[in-house]
Amino acid sequence: MFAQQNASTVKSGFGQGDYVLYRDPARFWRGLPDHTFVCRIETAWATGTYNLTALATGSTVYDARPEYMRLLPPVDAMRDIDTAPLNTDGAADDMTAAAMCWLTQQQATANRRPELPGQS
Repeated sequence: MFAQQNASTVKSGFGQGDYVLYRDPARFWRGLPDHTFVCRIETAWATGTYNLTALATGSTVYDARPEYMRLLPPVDAMRDIDTAPLNTDGAADDMTAAAMCWLTQQQATANRRPELPGQS
């Protein structure tokens, strides 16, 4: 998926709070490990660079260039919920805990009788 993107398809203007896959070019070109990781955008600068927080370590990446970032869209994070085969035995076993929690909340809301407003 990410390999198919090139410089002409890189999204510019990422927003604060977006989740991105970041590749540290200095680590990558030196052949060092751990050069690609998931980050959250903290600050967008007028220079076109970004400050990121690495999710796994909490460390800050300063002045990250957008050419080395790829947006991680919410649809990818939510795919297991959207495509869960809920009509088969054992389907819940393959779902994440977050997906199960969300579905449980939705079921509780759907099965509750609507409440009438109190009389004044």
